[in-house]
Amino acid sequence: MKTAVIYYSWSGHTGAIAKSRAEKEGAGLFEIKDEARPGTLKAYTIGGFQAMRMKRTPVLPFTAPLEEFDRVIIMAPVWAGHPAPAINSVFDILPSGKEVTVCMLSASGKSGCREKVQALVQEKNCKLIAYEDIKG
Repeated sequence: MKTAVIYYSWSGHTGAIAKSRAEKEGAGLFEIKDEARPGTLKAYTIGGFQAMRMKRTPVLPFTAPLEEFDRVIIMAPVWAGHPAPAINSVFDILPSGKEVTVCMLSASGKSGCREKVQALVQEKNCKLIAYEDIKG
């Protein structure tokens, strides 16, 4: 089974964990990047507000050939109890029918995001095969 790990990492913590996961799984590794990376205060205040509303933020073009992968692992930090806005953009480009694992990183390791991301996965006619909260 061919696997892709897609991640968003504002501070680098999620990126380090995603890289380790991709190496362990023998998976392709793909990063989602903001079009314009805000400063820390703006990222967490405005970004937290956008996260609570499940908004998407503009990201750089993402050209990973996701249709070539059977399984997709999506990794993202939790902002204000929700997925960081940039990772929500991944669900727009997720091909239908994929098996998806979602890993949410938070300081507590208990994000409470499962229902939110499960709905996003199901909107794309994909199957959520695993959900993990990771203490980051």
